[in-house]
Amino acid sequence: MAQRYYTVSWDQLHRDGKALAWRLVGAGPWKGVIAITRGGLIPAAIVARELDCRIIETVSVVTYDEEVKGDPRIVKTAAAAGDGEGWLLLDDLVDTGTTARVVRAMLPKAHFATVYAKPAGKPLVDTFVTEVSQDTWILFPWDTEQQFVPPIARSAGGK
Repeated sequence: MAQRYYTVSWDQLHRDGKALAWRLVGAGPWKGVIAITRGGLIPAAIVARELDCRIIETVSVVTYDEEVKGDPRIVKTAAAAGDGEGWLLLDDLVDTGTTARVVRAMLPKAHFATVYAKPAGKPLVDTFVTEVSQDTWILFPWDTEQQFVPPIARSAGGK
């Protein structure tokens, strides 16, 4: 199956982050937000602002080097959050669930939310906004820059 790409702009990420906050507002109050770094940092800031949470912790699990997936490596834990009870755990995306499983084991009682979810990882999160296909690589605004792109018809061999 061919790799697909879905480009997310800053504006769209902000709108989707606010939509996630709307889904979470009734589930609080939260002791704080735990961002899964690095991808979860910006969504966590958006959601924390909308939910009026001032305490933000981080946890870091490295599973990708560029676009190559490897074994998960814990770089930082969120020790202040204990088992996660009362905490909101946030990431930009749940893909295969590799990172989600590691973080769930560290913080089993946290409410896990992501902006985007793929089918393989979706069962591991409690709340998400948008589902994308498993073969889609999401291009986040911090990983891209604007440039000219030819029309689809040209790249599909039409012209």
